[in-house]
Amino acid sequence: MLPKKQLSGAQKRKKRKHDDQLAESQRGALHKFFVSSSNADVNEVGQESDHGQQEHDHNLNAEDEINEDGPMDEDLIAEIDAMEDTMGQENLHPSSDHENSNGDELDGSGLSIYDPRTWDNLDNRKRDILIEKGPVRELNLVFPKDDIGRHFSYAYYSRDLTNGESVDRKWLVYCKHEDKVYCFCCKLFKSNKSKSFLASDGVRDWQRLSRKLKEHESSVEHLTNMNTWNEVRLRLSKNRTIDDDMQREISNEKERWRHVLVRIVSAVKFLAKHNLAFRGSNEKLYQDNNGNFLGTIEMIAEFDPVMQEHIRRIKSNEIHNHYLGHNIQNELISLLADAVKEYILKIVKDAKYFSVILDCTPDASHQEQMTLIVRCVNMSIGIPRVEEFFLGFLKVDDTSGLGLFEVLIDTLKKLDLNVADVRGQGYDNGSNMKGHTKGVQNRLLQINPKALYMPCACHSLNLTLCDMAKSCRQAISFFGVIQRIYALFARSTKRWKVLLDNVPKLTVKPLSNTRWESRIKSVQPIRYQTPQIRSALQKVEEVCTDDPSAVSDAQALVGTLENFEFIVGMVIWHDVLFSINMVSKKLQSKIVCMDTTLKQIEGVISYFQKYRVEGFDSSIEVAKAIAADMDIEPKFPTKRQSKRKKQFDETSDEEMQLSSMESFRVNYFIVIVDTAIASLTSRFEQLKTFEKVFGFLFNSDNLKSLDNNDLRKHCTTFAEVFSHDNSSDVDLDDFFSELKVLQVTLPDGFMSAPEILQFVTTVDCYPNVSIAYRILLTVPVTVASAERSFSKLKLLRNCLRTTMLQERLNGLTMCSIEKDILDNLDLDTIINDFASRNARRIFFVKN
Repeated sequence: MLPKKQLSGAQKRKKRKHDDQLAESQRGALHKFFVSSSNADVNEVGQESDHGQQEHDHNLNAEDEINEDGPMDEDLIAEIDAMEDTMGQENLHPSSDHENSNGDELDGSGLSIYDPRTWDNLDNRKRDILIEKGPVRELNLVFPKDDIGRHFSYAYYSRDLTNGESVDRKWLVYCKHEDKVYCFCCKLFKSNKSKSFLASDGVRDWQRLSRKLKEHESSVEHLTNMNTWNEVRLRLSKNRTIDDDMQREISNEKERWRHVLVRIVSAVKFLAKHNLAFRGSNEKLYQDNNGNFLGTIEMIAEFDPVMQEHIRRIKSNEIHNHYLGHNIQNELISLLADAVKEYILKIVKDAKYFSVILDCTPDASHQEQMTLIVRCVNMSIGIPRVEEFFLGFLKVDDTSGLGLFEVLIDTLKKLDLNVADVRGQGYDNGSNMKGHTKGVQNRLLQINPKALYMPCACHSLNLTLCDMAKSCRQAISFFGVIQRIYALFARSTKRWKVLLDNVPKLTVKPLSNTRWESRIKSVQPIRYQTPQIRSALQKVEEVCTDDPSAVSDAQALVGTLENFEFIVGMVIWHDVLFSINMVSKKLQSKIVCMDTTLKQIEGVISYFQKYRVEGFDSSIEVAKAIAADMDIEPKFPTKRQSKRKKQFDETSDEEMQLSSMESFRVNYFIVIVDTAIASLTSRFEQLKTFEKVFGFLFNSDNLKSLDNNDLRKHCTTFAEVFSHDNSSDVDLDDFFSELKVLQVTLPDGFMSAPEILQFVTTVDCYPNVSIAYRILLTVPVTVASAERSFSKLKLLRNCLRTTMLQERLNGLTMCSIEKDILDNLDLDTIINDFASRNARRIFFVKN
């Protein structure tokens, strides 16, 4: 039988499998012929880059380079063409495959190039960056222990000489993912003859690590590799490598991109800080409706030669990746927001103790957003300062106490903040927040009893006003009249014009149960402009003859304003609302503390107690003056006395009937004031319990007035409150001893809690006292910062921007709220690194 001319299907599959196995076994075999020597002019050949293009090592001799004029492999040409098409996209995301969210360069597997696990597979571009910057050491790491309880220590980073001097081991680097240490220079420039584990697999033998490090740093191989590292780094900095022309061109391109990016970042910062939209209906330069960002770039180009040149290169198609698309906007917003967040987190971690402030609201896209604010004492500056920082909006689907609690815990873990360091909770008065059984505050107290809960003082004051407004029928009717006056004028532009013509100063405002200032803002225009408001209503009667309902409402409201009883009630309500609003304003400050809150609440309760006795007569006098301006008789309307049928067994005389004025005082004025006193007392009762814990620390007078027995009792109470699981924030005996000395050493004169903390920090010998005052100042008393963040939310995610991604929303809000931090950040490092990565990438694509 003649042999078959073609292989069968089974034979073809067997042959293909054999060829694949052979190719896999030979993968990378060529690399063993390229060995790095001790000479610094020869380096290891790099792997293929992320785009499939082989970059040339700058240390190879020119004779070894591929002839650029010679024929190129068709597959390589196809890869380069595909790469250029990708880079030529108008809205290219410049670093999606090359860097992580922190701006670190990534290798092909998505790992940072500063991770020693990637140093065996670096291409030349990334190797150059690593050589220039050197190894990166992470601080504040908690090193895991081995089986015998030993672990790596930061002390190994330095070497003690015999003369007592200490030398930094710049070459030593710790890999937290593998729990091993490596030699930076030997790992990069090792030869096949290297036998040191520090240059290959790493070392984890902590018991013998000191001896191994001494042996390694004195070896010939290590000294040679150190010399190679220093020489290559020096030549890279001076552009004196073999391919110095290429390096010089890369440096020039890097500098040009740096100048361009400085201007682009400035435009992004400007728009973000002012809550402006970035994009329009298209993303083309010099076209209509191209948005604020491109419009700002066009305006800069009118005066700036750098941006003029950049736009010229774009229009002449000299460059494809112009970094003006929406992807680069998102990336720069993320970079800026991450830099601000890292700065904030560093402050919070340095402070150690912090409080969380939460509040929820729906946004324009009908998603529930929970804002997260942290409060701490900033110890990173010379003078300790209480500060509150915005950390982001958290989208929540489950608004129950459990759902909100789980979102909070997950977010704190992502931010690397320890839940055990929370010392305060600040929420509004919602049941899902403050609930004693299933609320967020109770769930957090179960895992951290030191996280004291404080109801928002401003919300409590607003609820007091709500209680007063509903305390009696006349009060309900009064605010109904106020709302009717606003509604009558606001429903028509014609009637609003009548209002403006007759009322030149304050315009009427609507009521709101949630806005803290709405009631005083609604009453104030009518209180000080009653005659003008009446004139405007009378004018409406004359000009709005085609609207019978408006005429009827105007006539009824004119009659109400001419009622002396209404005028007296208006004066009373203005005095009451003004006093509470003054306290609410003071409590909305970021730096307000517990002692100030207690003093303000006690002051407003004292005011109401005094006003109960003297306020009615003074209100009558003010109301008579207003009535005289309006030509109204200052007299309470007389009501028909109702008579009750007497029972057969009643022998008493006719019961005394109250006069109209006295009836108004008893049934209206006294009820309002008593409701205010009772509500304030009950709603701020919990604040009194905090005074028992922190009261002796509120000021220097309180502290100096205590004898040893009382001081010991207060110290014991404080230590018990902040103790959990056999750990305490302060040592009781040391705390007591330090306060005894502090009583004597404090300067004469009154000093508040922040001033005492500043004194203690300057002296730096009262550690337990410092902890106590930091905890005191950390506990929040209001969630005003959370309410302020919602105003930014309404500006950023409005009805025209409902599709904005959550990450972009948080980035823009971070830049807007924390704009002071953003302005003070040094962004040169971020911009330079970004420009360096993109300049190298662009150069190699072009070549």
